Amino acid sequence: MKPIIIFFSIFLLLLDLPISISQEPAPAPIPPSSLCNGIFLSYSYTTGKQLPPHAQNPLNQGYRFESILTILNNDIDELKSWKIFVGFQHNELLVSASNAILADGTSIPTLVGNGTVFAGYPNTDLKSAIQTAGDENQMGVQIPLLGTQFGVNIINGSSSPMPTNISLAMDGFSCPKPTMQGKNVMNVCCVKDPNFKLNVTVEEFLPRQNGDLTIDYDVLRSLDNEYDAKVTIANHNPLGRLDYWRLSWDWMREEFILNMQGAHTSVGNPNNCIFGRQAEYYKDMDFSTVLSCEKRPTIVDLPRSRANDSIVGRIPFCCRNGTILPTSMDSSKSISAFQLLVKKMPPDLNKTHLIPPQNWQINGTLNPDYECGPPLRVNPSQFADPSGLPFNRTAVASWQVVCNITQPKESKPRCCVSFSAYYNESVIPCPTCACGCPRNPSQTCSATAPAVLLPPNAALVPFDNRTLKTQEWARLKRQSIPDPMPCGDNCGVSINWHVQSDYSRGWSARITLFNWGETDFADWFTAVQFKKATPGFEAVYSFNGSASLDDNTTIFMQGLEGLNYLMAEQDGANPSKDPRVPGKQQSVISFKKKQTPGINIVAGDGYPSKVIFNGEECSLPTIFPSSSVRNDAAMSIWSILIALIVLVLTQQ
Repeated sequence: MKPIIIFFSIFLLLLDLPISISQEPAPAPIPPSSLCNGIFLSYSYTTGKQLPPHAQNPLNQGYRFESILTILNNDIDELKSWKIFVGFQHNELLVSASNAILADGTSIPTLVGNGTVFAGYPNTDLKSAIQTAGDENQMGVQIPLLGTQFGVNIINGSSSPMPTNISLAMDGFSCPKPTMQGKNVMNVCCVKDPNFKLNVTVEEFLPRQNGDLTIDYDVLRSLDNEYDAKVTIANHNPLGRLDYWRLSWDWMREEFILNMQGAHTSVGNPNNCIFGRQAEYYKDMDFSTVLSCEKRPTIVDLPRSRANDSIVGRIPFCCRNGTILPTSMDSSKSISAFQLLVKKMPPDLNKTHLIPPQNWQINGTLNPDYECGPPLRVNPSQFADPSGLPFNRTAVASWQVVCNITQPKESKPRCCVSFSAYYNESVIPCPTCACGCPRNPSQTCSATAPAVLLPPNAALVPFDNRTLKTQEWARLKRQSIPDPMPCGDNCGVSINWHVQSDYSRGWSARITLFNWGETDFADWFTAVQFKKATPGFEAVYSFNGSASLDDNTTIFMQGLEGLNYLMAEQDGANPSKDPRVPGKQQSVISFKKKQTPGINIVAGDGYPSKVIFNGEECSLPTIFPSSSVRNDAAMSIWSILIALIVLVLTQQ
C-alpha cells in the first residue's frame, strides 16, 4: 500500500504544480517614462465633479477638475529653466498649481482656456539620472492642478476632459504627438532636435537673452534677513516705449519692501505685515515706516523733480515720470532703474538664500502690451564702483526677465488714423469702435455700421460733438444716414494723414496728431510705413524726421525741442458752450518721385500701410479718398469750355 500512496501523492503534486504556476501574478507593465530617452511629460486627469449653480445651457455648466502634470528628465544633460505647454481647450479657469508658475507672468487664478505655459518654481532646473544616481526627486517634478472647466459633459461624451496637447515650450527639443494611456492619461517623450544649434558657450548660469524689453533683478548686498536689490528696465525695441510705466510682481516667500529709491509703490499699506507673520517675527519693528507689505506690489516711477532727492532719488536712470524711450530716439533715456531694500522671513534667513519675485508684468499708458517670462538666473551683473575708482563691483546674484511685445486676441488698438486729400472734400474717419465700443452700444449707437464721412472741421472736435456736423454733411453729399448712428472710434489718440499735393516731380502730405485723453505725452514719436513711398522721402518741416535705414519703409518722426509734448484735451474758450479742444501737433512732409518711379498717389501709394504712435500700432481706414470729386470738377471745366466754344462758333 505504501508505494501506491507515495505514487498518488507525487501524481497529485505534479497535477498541482502547473496550476500554481499559472496563477502567479503577471509582471508589471514597463512604465512609459522608462522607455523615454529624453524629457518625459505626462498629464493625468484624476477627478472632477459638477459645480453649482446648475446651468440650463450645458456649455455654461462648470465642473471642477483635478489633474497632475509630470515632467521627468531622462536625458543625459541637466534641463535648465524648464517650461511646459498644456493645450487646455475647455475654457478652463486655473485655480491653483503647485511647484510651477505661469510663464507669461500671469497670477493664478486665471483663464487658460486657449492653452498656457508652465515654468518651474521653485525647482527651475532638473538634473539627470547620471548626476543624481537616478533620484527622481531631483530629476522630475509633479504639478498638481486644480481648476474649473465648462461644458465638458457634452464634449465627445468624455468623462475625462483632456487637453489637446502637451509639449516642452523650449528651443532645441522636438515633441511628437502625445499618446493616450487609457482615457485619462496623456504621455509624450521630447528629444533633442539634432538640427538645433545653440550659439552660446556653456557656462555656470544661463546666457542673457534678447527681447523687446529686459528687466534685471540684481542683489547688491545680502544679509541674513534682508538684501538690497536693483531693478533695471531696458528697452531694446526701436519702436517700442513705455509712458507712466507700472511694474508688478509676486513675492513668493512673504517678503516685504522696507524702502525704495528711484521709484515708489502705488500703495503704501503695512496691514498685511501687522496682521501677518511678519509682525510676529519682527516684533520691535515700526511697520508704519514700511513702504509695502503687499504680496503683489505695483511700482511706479518718480517725477523728474525727485531725481536729486537725497532720500528717494540719486539712482542713475531713475525719476523720469515713467517714460522709457526707444534707443532710436535717445539711448540715454531707454533705461529706467530703482533700488529697494527687501526684508526676508523664516526659514529663508541665510545670506545665500535668495529668491527673486515671480509673475512679472509691466505696462504703460497708450503703449504696446508686453508679456514677460519668468526670472532666469544669469551671470552676476557688474556696476561701476560708487566711489569713482576705476573698477567694477559684481552683484551677489542676478536674474533676467525678458518681456516681448504681444498682441492679445481680445486687445484693441489705442490710436487710429483718418485719411483725407486735397482732391476730396470729405475725411474718411477712424473705423467704428477701432479702440473698443461701449458695453451696451445697441442702446445709443451701432457697433457694426461703418463710419460716416466727415466734413474737415468735424475732425477737430470730440466725437460726441460731431453728430450734427456729420448728418448735415451726409445730407449735403446725398449720402444715407444710419439709424442709429455708428459708434465712435473711442481712441485716446487719433492721427489724420492728408495728401496735400501731387505734381510731376513730387508730392506732399500733412500729418496731424490729436490727443483726446487726459494725459500729456512727453517725448512723443510716431512712425509711418509705406509700401512704395519711403525711398522718396525728402523732409519733415515741423518735426524731427528721418527714414529708417534698416527696412527702407519707415519714416520716424518726433517733436522738436520745446515741441515734444502732445498736450491733453482741454476746455474750449467758453466751457459752457464750446466743445473741448484736443492737444494737437502738425507738420508737412515732402517727397520726391525720382526714387519711386510709377508711384500712384491717388490709387493709395500716398497713404501709409502702418502707423505707430508711441510704440502702439494704430487702426487704419480700409479705403482711400476717392478722386471722383477732382475728376468731376475737371469734367465741369471742360464742359464749360466746350459750351463757350460752341457758343462762339454759333455766333459767327
